[in-house]
Amino acid sequence: MSCWCTYNKVTMDLDRPLSEEVETAWLEILPADVAARSDAAHDHQRIQLWALALDSRLVPCQIVRDEHGWHLLVPPEHHATAVRELSCFEKLNRNWPPPDPPSQYLAENTLATLSILLLLATFHNITQLDVSATGIPMPDWVSLGNAQAAKILGGEWWRIVTALTLHADWVHLSSNLAIGGIFIVFLCRELGSGLAWSLLLGAGACGNLINACLQPPTHSSIGASTAVFGAVGILAALSLVRYRRNLRTRWMLPVSAALALLALLGTEGKNTDLGAHLFGFISGCCLGMMTEYLIGRHGRPGRFLNALLAMSSIAVVVAAWGAALLNK
Repeated sequence: MSCWCTYNKVTMDLDRPLSEEVETAWLEILPADVAARSDAAHDHQRIQLWALALDSRLVPCQIVRDEHGWHLLVPPEHHATAVRELSCFEKLNRNWPPPDPPSQYLAENTLATLSILLLLATFHNITQLDVSATGIPMPDWVSLGNAQAAKILGGEWWRIVTALTLHADWVHLSSNLAIGGIFIVFLCRELGSGLAWSLLLGAGACGNLINACLQPPTHSSIGASTAVFGAVGILAALSLVRYRRNLRTRWMLPVSAALALLALLGTEGKNTDLGAHLFGFISGCCLGMMTEYLIGRHGRPGRFLNALLAMSSIAVVVAAWGAALLNK
C-alpha cells in the first residue's frame, strides 16, 4: 500500500494507537537515521513531507500516531532505501526556504523630503502669480513646459521634465502631494534622498517620453502624477527583486497591490492621463528592478553619492526650465 493511501486512512482516525502488528513488522524512520535535526522527531509537518518524498520514489510507508507523537514507518526490506532517499531529500532542502533578506535601516530624511514637496507647491504659486500691474512680463509657464507630444518629439526634450513641476490648479497639486507624498517619503527613507529623487525624476521623464511617442501629436499633459506612479512602481519592484527567492513572503503581492492602486487612482477623472500614469509606473518598475539588483551587489549609496545624485536631479530640473525659457 502506498503511503498516500495509508496517510488518508490514518488521518481519519488520528487517535489510533500503534498496533502491535505494525509496531513489530514495520520499522520507524528516525531523524538520526537521515541526519535530520532532532526537532524533526514526531513533527507532523516534517513527517508528512518525508512521507510525500517517499511516495514520490514509490517507497511504501505509513504515518501513525501514539501518545509520543507522529511516526513514519516503512517495511524492513525498504528501510535502507527510505533512509537513503530521505537523506538526499534533507540535503537538497537543507537551506530551503532561504532566510529573509536582512532588514535595512530607514534614513531619517523625512524633513528634507517634505521640504522638496513644499518647494513644488511654492513653484506652483509662482506660476499662478499675476503681476501684469507691475509691468513685469510673466512667461506662460504651462505653454512653455507642458508635455506636448509633437514638441517633445520635435526636439524640445526639456518638456518631459518641466511638465512634472506644473499643475493645473490647487486641487491637482494637493492630490499629488497628499497621495504621492506618502510613497515618496517612504521611498526616500528606503533608498536615501538623492537616489530616490533621481529615480523619481527618471521614472517621470521616461513616462512622459513614452507617452508622447504613443499619443497623438496634439496631446499634452502636466503634473507630477507620472512621477508619483513611478514611485509606486519603484517600491513594488524593490520588493519583487528583494524577495524573489523566498516564496513564503508572497513577493508578488507588492506588484498586485501596485496594479490595484494604479487601477483605483490612476484611471479616474475627466482629465486623467492614463497613459502617463501607466508608463510612469512601468518606468518605475524597470528602474526599481535595476536599482535593487545593484544595491544587492554594491549596497546602498553613501552620503556623498546621495548628495551628488540630489544635486544632479536639481541641476536637471533647472537646466530643463532654463532651456524652456531660452527657447520661448
